[in-house]
Amino acid sequence: MPTDRNITTIGFDADDTLWQNESFFRLTQDRFTALLADYADPDHLHDRLLAAERRNLGHYGFGVKGFTLSMIETAIEVTEGRVPASVIAELMSAGRDMLEHPIELLPHAREAVQSLADTHRVLLITKGDLLDQERKLAQSGLGDLFHGVEIVSDKTPAVYATLFARHGHGPDRALMVGNSLKSDVLPAIAAGGFGVHVPHGLTWALEIADPPTGHPRFAALDHLGHLPHLVSRLG
Repeated sequence: MPTDRNITTIGFDADDTLWQNESFFRLTQDRFTALLADYADPDHLHDRLLAAERRNLGHYGFGVKGFTLSMIETAIEVTEGRVPASVIAELMSAGRDMLEHPIELLPHAREAVQSLADTHRVLLITKGDLLDQERKLAQSGLGDLFHGVEIVSDKTPAVYATLFARHGHGPDRALMVGNSLKSDVLPAIAAGGFGVHVPHGLTWALEIADPPTGHPRFAALDHLGHLPHLVSRLG
């Protein structure tokens, strides 16, 4: 790859950047609230489930398995231990359904990765369940386009600094693109790289953050189709 560019390495987030993800969580959450409708109203259930997800991140990490365990935990809590075994079985089935859902690429995802892979070192940097992320990447048909794939437990400035040094010329010559300001943009900028926000229509509450408006290494795009032009302009 050319080394005379300002940017030589580009990291792509996976879920809700390259393919749909949060929409399946929302559908499963609706299924969860319907199963427990006799015990609590939907808003209360959503709040209790989100609280369980937040406190369980350190134990289970990100992804479907942690979400499923948090649903089961919340069901036990709101029913004071009286949740029927049939409901627990339904929640486990809902989790398995999520792990088997076919991949739906987002608009311009393939074109953006393919175009930039010709001129830059492109990486997939994602967090979540290892087996689930590997499955989604294999089904996406994008795997052969990436020069490196990193599935991490969390996305922090230190993680980005390490990955961009391992796969490229360091964070100052790297760009990270994703739908999450909290995970994809802010820590990449804090590591010294560029952060590009491509919003998705749905964002998990625990991934919401304020954009670093005015920061010289921040940019926002309507969709991935604009990314190659932005990268070319940045050099």
